[in-house]
Amino acid sequence: MERPAWAPRSIDISVPSVSRIYDFYLGGSHNFEVDREAARKAMTHLPGLPKIMQANRAFMRRAVRHAVGTGIDQFLDIGSGIPTFGNVHEVAQAAHPGARVVYVDHDPVAVAHSNAVLAGNEDADVVAADLRKPQEILSSHQVERLIDLNRPVALLLVAILHFVEDADDPYGAVVQLRDALAPGSLLVLTHASYEGIPLPAERAEGAVDVYRDIRNPLIMRSRDEIARFFEGYDMVEPGLVPMPHWRPESAPEDEDPYAFAGFAGVGIAA
Repeated sequence: MERPAWAPRSIDISVPSVSRIYDFYLGGSHNFEVDREAARKAMTHLPGLPKIMQANRAFMRRAVRHAVGTGIDQFLDIGSGIPTFGNVHEVAQAAHPGARVVYVDHDPVAVAHSNAVLAGNEDADVVAADLRKPQEILSSHQVERLIDLNRPVALLLVAILHFVEDADDPYGAVVQLRDALAPGSLLVLTHASYEGIPLPAERAEGAVDVYRDIRNPLIMRSRDEIARFFEGYDMVEPGLVPMPHWRPESAPEDEDPYAFAGFAGVGIAA
């Protein structure tokens, strides 16, 4: 397999990556055949996966514009993945020139491509780090340079927490991040769930098995379990809802049924 110029020498391009599979679902070009093969296998069980990912990104853009509208001008996006059109820094800086954005990901391809995309943008940067180690993120020089933790921050955890197993204490990680942020900060979150998927859970579980097979377990939590991540936050209307129902810009009934799989919400820190 030929290694493209954008792929760091340190990565094993024969092993699928969650962020590159996500890139494939979104129509990106920074993925390998091994990623596409895993994605297609998952789609045999859950054919609407691309629609689910597109609904995730559409919600993210609406939430970023909402954050800017409340006066927030700094964003910490953990589990950011490979940048695609309409990413956080583009949306935030279009709405508020000078808005500051720090991306965080542990995938070397995502970090390398983010660095390339952000070259020359003094108000955005990327950290190679893992959500499971919040203090490493918060103490990084990129966060210290761009994010003032004494002022409100929009913390984005979009389509990332369902890749953190309970044994790795995702709730504890979210609490550590919450406690580091100033009052008025926002938590922007989406999470996969069997609730809302327009087919039997037994069939959807086949897609979950694909992620388990590539050693990136996909943890499907209930709405109540997802709501626990917002402890210490006041929910912004309309609360924790299927993604197309969060402050839609078009009629939700026109959305693909798969767009309603999983939940999205925004909370404001007291």
